[in-house]
Amino acid sequence: MNEALVVFVRSLIAFASLLIFTRMLGKQQLSQLTFFDYVLGITIGSIAATVSTDLSSPAWPHWVGLFTWAAIVAIMQWSSIHWKLADRFLSGEPVVVIMKGKILEQNMKTVHYTISDLLEHLRDKSVFDLSQVEFAVLETSGTLSVLLKPEHQTPTRKDLNITPPQGGISTEVIYSGLVMEENLKRAGVNQKWLMKQLKAQGISSPDQVFLATYNSQSGVLFVDKYQDK
Repeated sequence: MNEALVVFVRSLIAFASLLIFTRMLGKQQLSQLTFFDYVLGITIGSIAATVSTDLSSPAWPHWVGLFTWAAIVAIMQWSSIHWKLADRFLSGEPVVVIMKGKILEQNMKTVHYTISDLLEHLRDKSVFDLSQVEFAVLETSGTLSVLLKPEHQTPTRKDLNITPPQGGISTEVIYSGLVMEENLKRAGVNQKWLMKQLKAQGISSPDQVFLATYNSQSGVLFVDKYQDK
């Protein structure tokens, strides 16, 4: 068999296997990965690449390796979910690096976290003055969680005695010119009400609407027409 065809077929199978394994292992943002998770991902991807292009050896040992690594990750995830001790061992624990405004140098040394790293992550949080920080925690993913001192925190609506407007989730009532009858019922309105609202905005038919959403909490109907100005 032609080598190019062999590589093509093995690549398709490796891609399908990798897709299945990643779906089984679940979704996680790259910023939330621990360093160990990152290394595991690279290793599994490297094995999949070897399956595709290494024609000097049979494919089955690579499939076994790929399956074994994916199985190990799945077992680790299951253990982390069901056993706190396993989660602590595999993922580590958050480390407090600033407590009550004081930098904890010994904690930083334990996790090999430098002053430069600390200042960089604080700047990333829009904090340029260390004196404003009350607590800072280095998460297992490598991100830094920061709590400012009360006098430097942004006031909330509650602090200012302001009643916030009603929130809620907007529901699609028109999608690509089609009226979503079921969504209208869930929002507590009907098509007659919808047409009245559209006519008030100079729209004679739902066919003219690309997207319309309705927020039943705030009573706001958002309409976007196909015709853009």
